[in-house]
Amino acid sequence: MRINWKSSALSVLATGLIGLAVACGSTGGGSSTTSTPASGAATAATTGGIATNIGKDDSADLTGAGSTFAAPIYQSWFDEYRRVAKGVKLNYQGIGSGAGIQQYTAKTVDFGATDVPMTDAQLQAAPGTQHIPTVLGAVVVTYNINGVTKPLRLDGATVAKIYLGDIKKWNDAAVTGLNPGVTLPDAAIQVVYRSDGSGTSGVFTDYLSKMSADWKTKVGSATNPNWPVGQGGKGSDGVTQVVKQTPNAIGYVELTYALGQKLGFADMKNKAGNFVTPTIDTVSAAAAGVTLPADYRVSITDADGATAYPVSTFTYIIVPTDAASCAKEKPLVNAFWWAMHDKDAKQIATSLFYAPLPEKAQPQVDATLKALKCEGKAILPAS
Repeated sequence: MRINWKSSALSVLATGLIGLAVACGSTGGGSSTTSTPASGAATAATTGGIATNIGKDDSADLTGAGSTFAAPIYQSWFDEYRRVAKGVKLNYQGIGSGAGIQQYTAKTVDFGATDVPMTDAQLQAAPGTQHIPTVLGAVVVTYNINGVTKPLRLDGATVAKIYLGDIKKWNDAAVTGLNPGVTLPDAAIQVVYRSDGSGTSGVFTDYLSKMSADWKTKVGSATNPNWPVGQGGKGSDGVTQVVKQTPNAIGYVELTYALGQKLGFADMKNKAGNFVTPTIDTVSAAAAGVTLPADYRVSITDADGATAYPVSTFTYIIVPTDAASCAKEKPLVNAFWWAMHDKDAKQIATSLFYAPLPEKAQPQVDATLKALKCEGKAILPAS
């Protein structure tokens, strides 16, 4: 297994990010604090062409909830942002994308977060909602097989058969055929899945539906599907812990969680026929040829490109296009403008193995942020 630690990521994870399994996996609450990976306070200098004193006069107590996939980056960003805007407290609860959308719709949080865009029906229940992509990341197929230290190679069709229960043992010919020279045990595969409504599950099942007609027909793409086999873990932390504690287990989580617990994860076969390791570069490659629609609702699983990692995704915040009050919306939008432009914020993202938005997409996202309003007035200056 290859672990390519950066010291800042190690600092964040070692101080308890992954250990927040109960807090981040519970719909009752989540953690808002982690160690700050940046070495110094970020500045509120000119960002993205806007000369602004973002954070100077902001004061608010803000809450967001949703994606556990994105919890490491949001919690770290918000820790650092407190140095920029000392009057702004941003609490992020990693409770799963499904629960985050529910809380946003119920207006019990100031923003939601999801890895799978809201459906038409969900948007009808929350009119005036805007998706904003923040970073990209990888859903990795992780495993715990005693004695296997070399990264496994897998493809979507084989993973789908494992999660359908059609492939039951690690030494099945379909698995060993992809891994010449690797001795795999004659042991039952212990399948682990997310037990809660999850954007990570949505991305994973979207990918499997593209790889397997059987999967598409029998299970399909969903944030909380009817899993044919296996045991559940709540939140990304829960899945990570079940895999770590269960011999011969297989699961799926965002890359940072697998790295944090030093679990093996597979190189996945992409559309071009290449086995690709999930990295910032290969996730970025998955988005390289994508044209983002105006509402940003797009899938980049099984993307074109020789180096594209096939289980990649954008992750989104969801906010109102015109909030009723500026008291919270203005500092919230300022915080996310900072997160997407400040050099220290970008360093935090890459230290946690998230890929930045494609360069060609940033002007579109900037225009969307500038179009957000509160009390009928633009929050950010036009230039």
